Amino acid sequence: MTKRDLVVRISKETGLTQQAVFAIIQKTLDIIIETLQNGESVEFRNFGVFKVAVRNERQGINPNHPEEKIMIPSKKVVTFKQGKKMKEFVHN
Repeated sequence: MTKRDLVVRISKETGLTQQAVFAIIQKTLDIIIETLQNGESVEFRNFGVFKVAVRNERQGINPNHPEEKIMIPSKKVVTFKQGKKMKEFVHN
């Protein structure tokens, strides 16, 4: 499902215009990104939790030259842990 698919479905089910639904969804996503940028987690009960984690520096192998070792720098990544109800629905 794409953002566009979500907009169309919500618009049909609620009677709101697609422009209004798009604006709400986009603002929601913008706030989630802003919250994660500030180092905070975003929790939706029974859905899941988005957090920022730091992936430590590690040694890797250059795929073009397998004999060559390279250092992969540390970086921040977004992680998602599914909530209880999502886990029940997805895994059953």
